[in-house]
Amino acid sequence: MKKTRNPVIAIGMDAAEPSLLEDWMSQGYLKNLSRLREQGIYGRLQNFDDSNVETAWTTFATGCSPQKTGFWAHMGFKEGTYETETRAAYDFKEYPAFYALGEDYRVAAFDVPQVRLTPQINGIQVGGWGAHSPQVPTASLPESLLEELEKKHGGSPALHNDYSVCLNLEQTLRIEDRLKTGILRRVATCRDLLERENWDLFLTVFNDPHSAGHIFWHLSQPDHPLYETFKSRISHDPLLAIYQAMDDAIGKILEKAPENAYIVIFSAHGMGSATIDLPSFVYLPEFMYRFNFPGQWRLAHGDISKPLPPPVTKMKWNYWERHLWGDKYESNPIRRFLRKETPTRIFQILEPYLDRTEEPDIISHSQLRRQGEKVVPWNPAQWYKPLWPSMKAFAIPSFAEGYIRINLEGREPQGKVTASEYHDLCDEICEKLYALKEPRQGIPMVKKIVRTRKDPNDRNPKLPDADLIIVWQDDYPTDVIDSPDYGRFGPLPHYRSGSHREKGLILAAGPNIEANTTISSGHVLDLAPTLLSLMDAPIPEYLEGKPLQLLKTD
Repeated sequence: MKKTRNPVIAIGMDAAEPSLLEDWMSQGYLKNLSRLREQGIYGRLQNFDDSNVETAWTTFATGCSPQKTGFWAHMGFKEGTYETETRAAYDFKEYPAFYALGEDYRVAAFDVPQVRLTPQINGIQVGGWGAHSPQVPTASLPESLLEELEKKHGGSPALHNDYSVCLNLEQTLRIEDRLKTGILRRVATCRDLLERENWDLFLTVFNDPHSAGHIFWHLSQPDHPLYETFKSRISHDPLLAIYQAMDDAIGKILEKAPENAYIVIFSAHGMGSATIDLPSFVYLPEFMYRFNFPGQWRLAHGDISKPLPPPVTKMKWNYWERHLWGDKYESNPIRRFLRKETPTRIFQILEPYLDRTEEPDIISHSQLRRQGEKVVPWNPAQWYKPLWPSMKAFAIPSFAEGYIRINLEGREPQGKVTASEYHDLCDEICEKLYALKEPRQGIPMVKKIVRTRKDPNDRNPKLPDADLIIVWQDDYPTDVIDSPDYGRFGPLPHYRSGSHREKGLILAAGPNIEANTTISSGHVLDLAPTLLSLMDAPIPEYLEGKPLQLLKTD
C-alpha cells in the first residue's frame, strides 16, 4: 500500500532579517507569521560569512557550499585575460536543484531566485518573474505557462526595476508601490497554482524583503546614520509596510494549503545597515591603486589631516556613478571644474575629450560602454581595468565581499608577481588592510581576510577568482575610511542603505510539529534535506546539510 505523503508548502522570504521579523512579530505587526510561530517551531540559520551574498540561493537550491559547487559570484574574472564576464546563475549540471526529483514527485516552483529551469522537475516552473537579481531569464516550463499566468494575474512591476540610490527619496519611495503590486500579483498567482493540484512541493520566494531592505533601511532603522536626516521627510515606515504586505500575502496563500500540509517559511540570509557597498565597490579598488602607485590617487581622495566631514546627505547629480566620476582626481583645474560642475547632459558630450590621456588611467563606465563592454555602472572596480596589467594586485568587481587578485606570473598575461613572492605580497596587503579604520566609530574596517590558495599555482576551477576575500566589519555603515599608509578615502554618498548579513531563519508548522518550540541551531545547508525529509523524498548523499529536527519524537 502506497504511503500517503504530506504536501509541503515552502515560502521563502529573500533576505528577510530575523531580528526585524522577531521584533515586529512580538509587537503584533506580523499577525500571520506570529500565528505560525505560535503553532510551530522557529529558529535562526547560519550562512557563510564570506560568501552568502551572491551564493545564498545556490546554496539553498543545491544543498552545497560554494567550495563544492565552485560557484562564488555572478560576475567573474576570465583567467588568461584582464577581462571580466557575467556568469549569471550557477548551471546546476553537477549538482541539480534538490527538488529535481523526477517522475515520482509533483513540484510547483514559482519564481525561485537564481535557479535555472530544468526538465528534471516533474511539474511546473516559472523563473525570473519578480526576483531581485534573478540571474535567469524570465521563462517557464511548460513554455506557455508564463504567458497564461501573466495574462490572468499580471507580472511583477519591480522586476529589474527595484534599484534606487538611497539619497534620492522621491525615486526610492516610488518603488514601494511596485513591490506592493508585485506582492498582490504573487498572491493571486500562487493561489491559482495551489488550486490546480495537490503538489508534493509548492515553492515560491518573496523578493520584497531583499529589495526593500537595500533601499528602505535608512527610512526604517535608527542604526543607520541617515535615519535622523530622513525620518521627518516620510510619513510611515516603508520597510515595515513591505513586511506587513508580505505577511498578509503569506496568510492569503496559505488559505489554499491542504489541511495536512507542512508549512515552511524561510530565509537564506538577512539584512542590516549597508557595510559592503562603498568598501567593496569603491574603496578597495582605490586602496589597491594607492598600494600600487604610492602618493597617487584617483577616487575618493580625502584629507586625513582635516576634521572629519559630515556624511553626504545630498548628491549634486541624479545618479551615483556620475557623482563618483565627478570627484575623480584631476590635476588640471579646468578639467577638474568641468568634471565636477558641468550638467550631466553637457558633460556626456565633453567627457570623451576630458578623459583623453596618454598615460594609463581609470576609465568611466560610459567609456567602457563606448568600447563595447558590458558594465555594471555602479561598480567602479571596473574603472581600474586599464591599470590591472601594470599592478601587482588589484580589486576585481564584486557585489559583496571585497575581492583581490594577485597579478601572478604564469597565470595572468602580464604577471608581475612570482610564485615565490606570492605569500609575502598577500601578507603585506593583509597587514595594510587590517590597519584600515572606520573613523566615525574608531573601529577596524576589516573583520577577516580569507586566503583562498595555499599554493599560488593551484588552478582548481572551483576556487574563487579572488586570492584574498575581505570580509568587512558589519557594525556601522561607513562612508569614509582612514589608512595610516594611504590617507583618507571619502566621505562619499551611500549607494544603498541596506546590505546582507549571514543569518537566515526557518519557521515551520504542520502535523507532528510541536507548537511554540525553538530550533537551537541550524545552517542554510540544512534547508534542502529538511524539505526533502518532510516530503518523504530521498536525500542525495552529496548534500552537505542534515534534516533539522522539526517533528516530535516518541
